[in-house]
Amino acid sequence: MKGLQEALRDREERHDRVPKRELSEDAKKSISDVLKRLCRGMKVDITYYGAFHEARIKGFVTDVDLRRGCIGVNDTDVWIDDVYSIEITDYVSKTAQA
Repeated sequence: MKGLQEALRDREERHDRVPKRELSEDAKKSISDVLKRLCRGMKVDITYYGAFHEARIKGFVTDVDLRRGCIGVNDTDVWIDDVYSIEITDYVSKTAQA
């Protein structure tokens, strides 16, 4: 019975997959503009493509690695090529945290 349940879950997961969508040039420029300003400590809201689905994460930027093409948010790595939209929602300065 356990094998059947796993097979059904796998089938449902494959059925629910969505293809990655292409971004317009305006959307790409908007993301690029935000990435230029992005730094640790900023609070962000990111919509991205992950694990065959559209996902959303809100939290604080822990790392920005443009060479690797990755943004760390909380404990999650978000690949820049998978970002659909990114918004800086708040920034807490180092002096305000002390």
